[in-house]
Amino acid sequence: MHRELTIDGMFEKLIAGDRVALSKAITLVESSKEEHQAKATQLLTKCAERDSKSRRIGITGVPGVGKSTFIEALGLQLIANGRKVAVLAVDPSSDLTKGSILGDKTRMEQLSADANAFIRPSPSGGALGGVARSTRETVVLCEAAGYDHILIETVGVGQSETVVHSLVDMFVLLVLANAGDELQGIKRGIMEMADMVVINKDDGANAAYTKMAVAGYAQALHMFPAKESGWTVPVLTCSSTELRGFDEILATAEQYFALMESTGRLQLERAEQSRFWLYRAIDEELRTRFLHDPNVQHQLEVLEDKVALGKIGPFEAARELLRNWNQIN
Repeated sequence: MHRELTIDGMFEKLIAGDRVALSKAITLVESSKEEHQAKATQLLTKCAERDSKSRRIGITGVPGVGKSTFIEALGLQLIANGRKVAVLAVDPSSDLTKGSILGDKTRMEQLSADANAFIRPSPSGGALGGVARSTRETVVLCEAAGYDHILIETVGVGQSETVVHSLVDMFVLLVLANAGDELQGIKRGIMEMADMVVINKDDGANAAYTKMAVAGYAQALHMFPAKESGWTVPVLTCSSTELRGFDEILATAEQYFALMESTGRLQLERAEQSRFWLYRAIDEELRTRFLHDPNVQHQLEVLEDKVALGKIGPFEAARELLRNWNQIN
């Protein structure tokens, strides 16, 4: 008869690098069941007590930029250098699109088959905040399992870039050299978040446009305020299909992490991220408790109709709900 692993048993298997235990642990933290959440909290607490020297790298770019091919090439290069790599995704659009990371996993055949790699799609469904929270907890589990490089991909568009930035130590913006007016198409905020800009597909007909694109992006980056760390954002090029440029990308990443660690910025930014997620967790917990309260649910149905008919304003209705909830609690 199959016996369910205890939290201690799962933790021991996890830190031994057991990938089945890691998958089960991630499923546990993704569950919304209260009993699972209690167990997940115990497991995460044990994992958080371990000292991790991992590097968390976010990778974003518009659809068609070649993120999955780039991530596979980068992951294989890291593994060749003796690293262990986990690939995760933040995909708030999975309810509508059914997610693309599963397709990416299929395309990353070589990386997914490597014993030193672990690829995990984002949970399907749920709000962006919930997906991001489970991704952050998955990072902790992957680090406990011995993965020293965590690559987090943005699969959806919009706010997902900002959320991924709050999960990582280094943010890589992947762009193309010949994609029309590409600089106008990239949001200023995403450019400001980038710690490295990489022009992908520097091969074939695209290669002729690369030098101009490097100069264009470098000029655009020069217009932004200097980073507090003192880091100058580089513009690099690569060909993911021809596996060119990755030695320079990894060497530059080493320089970045050396600067961040020596100045204490890495620890400072992780501490700020932890504070950020504390308040996000409070928001989520309060929202969940509030909306699942039977009294609130009944009153909400009544107030929804009143708001729809214009008999009460939405903000006034919200305040009334909160006042009543506070009196009960």
